[in-house]
Amino acid sequence: MGQALGLVQVDQSTVAIKESFGKFDEILGPGCHFLPWCIGKQIAGYLSLRVQQLDVRCETKTKDNVFVNVVASVQYRALADKASDAFYRLTNTREQIQSYVFDVIRASVPKMNLDDAFEQKNEIAKAVEDELEKAMSMYGYEIVQTLIVDIEPDEHVKRAMNEINAGKFPTFLVHS
Repeated sequence: MGQALGLVQVDQSTVAIKESFGKFDEILGPGCHFLPWCIGKQIAGYLSLRVQQLDVRCETKTKDNVFVNVVASVQYRALADKASDAFYRLTNTREQIQSYVFDVIRASVPKMNLDDAFEQKNEIAKAVEDELEKAMSMYGYEIVQTLIVDIEPDEHVKRAMNEINAGKFPTFLVHS
């Protein structure tokens, strides 16, 4: 009913993209707005300003030829003052972020040994965050935080490492 009268509601933590005859007109903040559709005004879409999270799993190889799955967690949000860029310049934000995460992880982890990768998780996360921040700011997004949640070696490598570590224990601790 509200649309028929030209009234549009924009929810909290959301902005609406207003167009006039298919051309960007303005960003509408939360609240009630009058949109006379009969003279070409319409809502092209809505954009959430809430923090969103994307978990990315990337397989790569370390310097010592061990395949690992690196899991990165990226928290990001659209910026209200750049909402038109965030709405119009990217078709799929999540895929774009995922591509940058893959690129940085696959460029940095192969320079490290497996042990170094575990020790330098924060440095890898910082490199991913810096690259994402540069790239995504021109599209109207802010990278809130990036974490390397997990580094998982291949199952065979894990088993071999566990066997090596089991061999280090004194024999009186091992039960038959």
